[in-house]
Amino acid sequence: MSSASIVEQYATDVASFNTRLCEMGVADIGRYYWYHSIDLPTDLPGGLTTPGMYDYRSNMEAFRLPERMNGMNVLDVGSATGFFAFEFERRGAQVTSVELPSLELLDRFPGQEIGPQLRTIQQGFGGFAHDYSAAVMHHYLLDAPFQLCARLLGSRVERRYCTIYDLSPERLGRAGFDLVFLGDILLHTLRPLEALVAAARMCRGTLVVAQEMPGTNDDPPAMLYRGGENPREDDICWWLPNQACFHQLLKKLGFGEVAALGNNEGMARPAGSRYSRRILHARRTVAP
Repeated sequence: MSSASIVEQYATDVASFNTRLCEMGVADIGRYYWYHSIDLPTDLPGGLTTPGMYDYRSNMEAFRLPERMNGMNVLDVGSATGFFAFEFERRGAQVTSVELPSLELLDRFPGQEIGPQLRTIQQGFGGFAHDYSAAVMHHYLLDAPFQLCARLLGSRVERRYCTIYDLSPERLGRAGFDLVFLGDILLHTLRPLEALVAAARMCRGTLVVAQEMPGTNDDPPAMLYRGGENPREDDICWWLPNQACFHQLLKKLGFGEVAALGNNEGMARPAGSRYSRRILHARRTVAP
């Protein structure tokens, strides 16, 4: 499918979804933006799926998650629209979903304004129809889509708000989780080691990392800087540790068993760009 066809199909999906939600009485649905494709329960013919930028539904096997998660407490960090949080819940887990309380708290280079970050987010979705402030964008990109999905799904996922650096039992209401999921989170942090440590401290079982990892499996431990040099530009991506770097860091943090279990590959809409995410599972063997 060509890039033009992808953009056209995406626009069609968004328009169809918005029309159906309007018919269900959802206000302001045309202002929502969807990070994930999520199947929603409905009696309408053909079902109802959010028009997400990322659609993980057909490639869940790559993540090697337990089919049944009954009795597990799971932490989904940087949940966005909530696809993984709802999927964990569907498999039987009790889930805590963490998201930023404000887009103003996105990591950015010292002295940099938030404007370039907001423009990058907008461009990723093909451009917003409105010039949103950080607070309004947070509502229509993160909060409102998640809450709508949770309501239609009848979900009991608990939503908490803090940065990854501030993860703690006091913030999350629990001392530890059986599984902690980090999907495309650490690359958005200026201090990835500090962020990884904070997430690792909340994990008493398995830590799952799913993100781009540069180079090959045989490369020595390294971390690639991706922030660029132009102070007027920001693609919200700072550091990319390679697989060997993750392996050694996780071992040092008390995860005695670290394994790369595969790749999640697909195409982001509406840009039509291909992506590949390495998936690591780390099992804790030393108490935090």
